[in-house]
Amino acid sequence: MSSIEHTSEDARKGTVSLGSVRQRARLAAVGAAIVAALAVWFVAEVVFGLDLRRPAASVGAQAEDIDAVHVVFAAAVGSLAGWALLAVVERLTARPRRVWTVIGVVALVVSLGGPLSGSGITTSNRLALVLMHVVAAALVIPALARTARAPR
Repeated sequence: MSSIEHTSEDARKGTVSLGSVRQRARLAAVGAAIVAALAVWFVAEVVFGLDLRRPAASVGAQAEDIDAVHVVFAAAVGSLAGWALLAVVERLTARPRRVWTVIGVVALVVSLGGPLSGSGITTSNRLALVLMHVVAAALVIPALARTARAPR
């Protein structure tokens, strides 16, 4: 019986495989990270009136505007990359939850280099960008860790 037929049979029986529960939980984590980052952007832009910009990376360059599309794209790419990395970690390590959590925290710290470096933006702009990274990571890291395969 193929996996498609097996899935269809499970659906008819009303059963759900552990894999599909994990996939839905992981997808929900990605969605939550996107919504949370977008909410921070909205509050910063609309409520506080900040003009969020990405810091200029080199001398002579200018800071670039950050709109909602940039926020959604960045949060989606980061979260989906985390999901993909977790899938690799699950295949290669005996303790995927622990390894994933460490990697996720390290990735967050590294990602903060973007908003904390460069020039051409205000301190409040930097804080808003850092907050976007932190809220997305605060949702994705533990949510994906909870879905990680049990230790071998």
